[in-house]
Amino acid sequence: MNRREIIAAAGMAAMVVASGQALAEDHEHAHDHEHAHHDHSVAHGALIAAAFDCLKTGDLCIAHCLESFTTGDTALAACAKTVDQMLATCGALAKLAAAGSPHLAAAAKLALAVCKDCEKECRKHADQHATCKACADSCKACAEECEKIG
Repeated sequence: MNRREIIAAAGMAAMVVASGQALAEDHEHAHDHEHAHHDHSVAHGALIAAAFDCLKTGDLCIAHCLESFTTGDTALAACAKTVDQMLATCGALAKLAAAGSPHLAAAAKLALAVCKDCEKECRKHADQHATCKACADSCKACAEECEKIG
C-alpha cells in the first residue's frame, strides 16, 4: 500500500466515522420530541459521543501508524496495537449504549480499561505526533464517561 492509498483509506475511514456520528446525532434529535423516555441515546449521549470521538481519532492514529510502517519505522507498533483494541471496544460500547443494553455496565468497565491502556500508550508519542495526542485525549474523555456508568 503506498502513501496515497493510506491517506485515502484514512480519509475514507474518517468520513465513515463522521457519517456514523452524524447519524447518531440525527437519531438522537429525531427522537427527542417523540419518545424521549425510550431513547437510550439521549440517556447515554455523552458516552456515545465520547466513544465516537475515540473511533474518529483512533482511525486517524492507526492511519498515521501505518504510514510510519511503510517507511520501515516500527516505533508506533505498540501504539497501533492498543488503538486497534480500543477501536473494537469503543465501537461495541457505542452500539450497546445506543441500544440501552443490559450489558452496558460490563462493556463500560472493559472500555474503561482499554481506553486507559490506549491513552497511556498514545501519550508516549503525543509530543511527536498530533494524532497520538488526539487519540490519547479522546481515550481519556471516554474513560471518564465510562466511569459514570454503574
